Amino acid sequence: MNKSFFNIDERLLLLAEQAQSECSEQFLEIDRIAEFNGQKVLSAFINNKVSESCLKGTTGYGYGDIGRDTLDKVYAEALGAEAAIVRHTFANGTHALSTALFGVLRTGDTMLAATGKPYDTMEEIIGLRGEPGKGSLKDFGINYIQADLIDDKLPDYDKITELAPGAKIVYIQRSRGYSLRPSYDTETIGRIIDAARKGNRDIIAVVDNCYGEFVEEKEPCSVGADLIIGSLIKNPGGGIASTGGYIAGRDDLVEKCADRLYCIGMGREVGCSLERNREMYLGFFLAPQTVSAALKTSVFACRLFEKLGFRTLPESNERRTDIIASVLLENEENLVAFCQGIQKGSPVDSYAVPEAWDMPGYDSKVIMAAGAFTMGASVELSADAPIRSPFAVWLQGGLTYPSGKTGVMLAAQEMLNKGLIFL
Repeated sequence: MNKSFFNIDERLLLLAEQAQSECSEQFLEIDRIAEFNGQKVLSAFINNKVSESCLKGTTGYGYGDIGRDTLDKVYAEALGAEAAIVRHTFANGTHALSTALFGVLRTGDTMLAATGKPYDTMEEIIGLRGEPGKGSLKDFGINYIQADLIDDKLPDYDKITELAPGAKIVYIQRSRGYSLRPSYDTETIGRIIDAARKGNRDIIAVVDNCYGEFVEEKEPCSVGADLIIGSLIKNPGGGIASTGGYIAGRDDLVEKCADRLYCIGMGREVGCSLERNREMYLGFFLAPQTVSAALKTSVFACRLFEKLGFRTLPESNERRTDIIASVLLENEENLVAFCQGIQKGSPVDSYAVPEAWDMPGYDSKVIMAAGAFTMGASVELSADAPIRSPFAVWLQGGLTYPSGKTGVMLAAQEMLNKGLIFL
């Protein structure tokens, strides 16, 4: 690192150099997977005859939007799905997940959560908390059952099989959310689906794929998922898409989700793309390489903070299954300093000082560091955490490895400046 740009302690620079060297094997594997997925995405562009006209937008009803329709096909092929709906009108990943659940479930149906309690923002949608009568799944007569994790870590396959007969869908959250369980790779997701279908061969497997796209060579559709859902301001948007989400999977189910997003009978035939097509195409094309930068940032961060004496999940030498890493910072003071240091390494709003606040959709105060080109884009370097025990911070993103590495080092430097760590 060039000392003329950032005032990093010499001892921290040496420690970071050692940490990076110790990550070399993981970096090689990340590069290998990025090359594979980059070729897969390029192939999908070529096979579906993406043209310059696809990059143009439409207005009004959006009938005959060749760019929108072709992008759906590109996503479907690259993600191993029969069909996809990719729209800038999805406000976030939670919106896409909600659309999928309301699109598939009907009054009297049951949703089985196979990976324990879902992410905080899903609780009001399901009806686990919040005021009754606001339109949750529970308000519409949709039942919810849950297979808790074994020791808060691993899926309980026997319990999933036991609960599956009464369920319409099995819901699988790939990433950890604000928990310390591991994220699940496609092999584990396939085992969960198999366990559910052992009890109910017709059960529909719905996977929250957020943060996991292009981390492995396979996506969940290849192991039996019927629907996978994600956000374009995470992995598949490549840091270029400024909003949006996707739903991919079985053609008939994707059509139901499109009917829910727009209106019954119109589905995928409507929805103008305005001027969003180019950024969604370009972002998806760049996504495998952007994900690789985020993964390298994550591995480096874990190794550096392990050397500083903190526990990380996953550990730096573990295989990655999403772009998120948790650093257990032990107390609120460490957590806040870490986030403020990440903010200082951001290309946008670096001068801002993050503070914890009552963020909509969460049941405790949350601190978020994110100086991003797109608000809330967690494929860009960001760090956030609820202010509660065990005071773990969830680190994700990094559009480039050099900028991600710098942000992580500034987080450590901020803690050093405040006398919270010692070298």
